Amino acid sequence: MKKFFKYFLLPLFLLVLVTAGVGAYFAYNWSKTPVVIDDSVYDFHIKRGDSLRSVATLLEDEGVLKFPELLILYGRYTGQDRMIKAGAYEIKAGDTPLDVLERIASGDMSQRRIALIEGLTTKQFIDRIQANPDIIVTIDAEKPEELLTKLNSPYDSLEGLFYPDTYVFIPGDTDFDILRRAYVQFQAYLQESWDNRDPGIPLKNPYELLIMASIIEKETGLATDRDNIAGVFMNRLKANMLLQTDPTVIYGMGDSYEGRIRKVDLQTDTPWNTYTRRGLPPTPIANPGLAALKAASHPAEHDYYYFVSRGDGSSAFAKNLQEHNRNVRRFILNKGE
Repeated sequence: MKKFFKYFLLPLFLLVLVTAGVGAYFAYNWSKTPVVIDDSVYDFHIKRGDSLRSVATLLEDEGVLKFPELLILYGRYTGQDRMIKAGAYEIKAGDTPLDVLERIASGDMSQRRIALIEGLTTKQFIDRIQANPDIIVTIDAEKPEELLTKLNSPYDSLEGLFYPDTYVFIPGDTDFDILRRAYVQFQAYLQESWDNRDPGIPLKNPYELLIMASIIEKETGLATDRDNIAGVFMNRLKANMLLQTDPTVIYGMGDSYEGRIRKVDLQTDTPWNTYTRRGLPPTPIANPGLAALKAASHPAEHDYYYFVSRGDGSSAFAKNLQEHNRNVRRFILNKGE
């Protein structure tokens, strides 16, 4: 019996210990060794119902993960194999297999960003969103009434209703997901601006404030001029003067605008032509930022009724037509002399 223990059981026991030790050492090294990716970031997608085994197999097939069975065993041991969440994920350089497991079990999905810039039209917003390959297209841009209905919006036009900002999203989000966030956010800002407006501004409701803000957004070249520009338009409204703002004419021209306004364009009537129609146009002409909304609700108080671009982004303001015509001759007609 002693010989049996000495020559068979003891070596077998030692072999098991050595094997276990080697296995533990191998598993430990595997858990600490970064996965293999060619670029700084590797993107992959987990579908609803995918198991840890299917994910591990995918990563092995892509050459990212070695020894997928170890990941599966570890996931079973920790219970994380039952916590896998569908979505878009990314693996970064230096991530270990356990980093990947923790990410897909906790739902730490990869994020993207898309910038919607002040002064763009809603059509330009939608085009930019739908051009992003990580965003699912669900909206028919040719049927604005359907989007208005989905948003439960009381307005007849989509123009100007969305908050310009940089939006974080997860690949697989829809265009409507992003637009809904932009809509809800901006309606809150609009109502807040209206509630805190200066009492003397000649506007009847929040929508008129939004229309005015969109005009200010398009007319402002230099931020420090914004409040004064707002004041000019408010003064003209109070005096029942034509607003005579070129961006509204351009908006009314639609696709026929080719980069310059001719005299005939100023004389061609459209609902947005503020050279031929008094008061505000029927809708906003762009999506304004918060600064323009603030200027519309708190315009500068002054005696200016005119302004013209100096050509460097800033504006020259005038109290009367004679002074304005001098500015036009100086900065427009005599430009370059």
